[in-house]
Amino acid sequence: MEINNKRDSFGSKIGIISAAAGSAIGLGNIYRFPCELGDNGGAAFLLVYLAVVILLGIPVMLSEFVIGRRSQSNTVGAFQKLVPKSGWSIVGYMGVLCGFLIFSFYSTVSGWTLEYILKAITNSFRGKDLATIEQEFIDFHNMGWRNVLWQAAFIFLTGYVVFKGVKDGIEKYAKILMPLLFVILIILGIRSITLPGAKEGLVFLFKPDFSKITGDVLVGALGQGFFSLSLGMGVLITYGSYIKKNDNLTSTAFSVVFADTLIALLAGIVIFPAAFSFGVKPTAGMGLVFNTIPMIFNQMHSGYFFCVIFFVLLAIAALTSTISLLEVVVAFITEQHHIKREWATVIACCITLLVGTFASLSLMENSPFAKDGYTVFGMMDFLSSNILLPLGGLLIVIFTGWKLGKSQFFDEVTNGGALKSPLKAIIFFIIRYLAPLAILVVFISGLIN
Repeated sequence: MEINNKRDSFGSKIGIISAAAGSAIGLGNIYRFPCELGDNGGAAFLLVYLAVVILLGIPVMLSEFVIGRRSQSNTVGAFQKLVPKSGWSIVGYMGVLCGFLIFSFYSTVSGWTLEYILKAITNSFRGKDLATIEQEFIDFHNMGWRNVLWQAAFIFLTGYVVFKGVKDGIEKYAKILMPLLFVILIILGIRSITLPGAKEGLVFLFKPDFSKITGDVLVGALGQGFFSLSLGMGVLITYGSYIKKNDNLTSTAFSVVFADTLIALLAGIVIFPAAFSFGVKPTAGMGLVFNTIPMIFNQMHSGYFFCVIFFVLLAIAALTSTISLLEVVVAFITEQHHIKREWATVIACCITLLVGTFASLSLMENSPFAKDGYTVFGMMDFLSSNILLPLGGLLIVIFTGWKLGKSQFFDEVTNGGALKSPLKAIIFFIIRYLAPLAILVVFISGLIN
């Protein structure tokens, strides 16, 4: 299959890893992973999670990379090129829709990080208890158009990077943002483990109680793994199409999973010792990062400084994810509708803000976009996370294992036979047989819950 030389591509392996890891590393690593750990037995969940991402996450990620690079196209065009005149392109359209929906409501939460950076810089948390901080969070939600303003600002930041292209935009900024994210986590982690009573948090994180491993823990680890690695939403197919033919896809997948898991662990090291030191349970979801953590920093020596860099950390983590989500949509518009990247970016950002506005305003009390506890935000989250993501991932591994086939898969992961890949047969077996069953479990569990 010939490469379209006019397409932009990543210029270096570190750029590929930074961008793909950035897509996987988001707010979910900072608050969702620690919450899942807290709810599912700490270190016991961690061991199961590590097994899941190694045994299943890497093969599924690799299948998406293979589809993207072999087709050299966006997530819809990929299936149209690999299996012309078939119904498989619906998987690509699902990926575009999923990426768009997630960006639409995720940009709402991402905008909150900018508001809280401002709060931290102006030291507005000083002297306030948890109840006061929680009420201010509710009050902020009720200032609907202020939420939308920050959301628009974050969409603009994301659009600016994507506007610049793959090499000069996504890769360039990923190579800056990812090391910065890592450094900030290290700084916060060092401060956290030096707090009084921090040892209990580290024990909870790293000393497993195997009696805690249950069926629910396994399902939770599966769900967190697929959610965290950005599987099934078209991001990795799109990024895979920008990977050069001489790059090693297998080692890239291993590197991305390693980076994503390392960041999640560092987030745990930041949050658990601090939470245990101040007697706080780290299972509060969004409330953990926007309410509990500011209260903890409020009581900590040099807390002002650490509070500011924590919310900068959140904004960077959110930005690396929103860049990849927007790129899925922009690549689709650019290649399927033959519109210049610059205009495609503007169009995608405007439509995202329009739809995302309803998500933001639905979180207000007595919002016209919410009814009986159901919000536009919540419905978009459910549709993307519980239906489109697992269903997309399921169809992708079925396509790779049964339609694309062993010979094309082997040809791509070995770069036409130029690379040795001793694990290729095992990985393909997982893609064809085990991954579909695992994703089906997550899919059914998500619908039931």
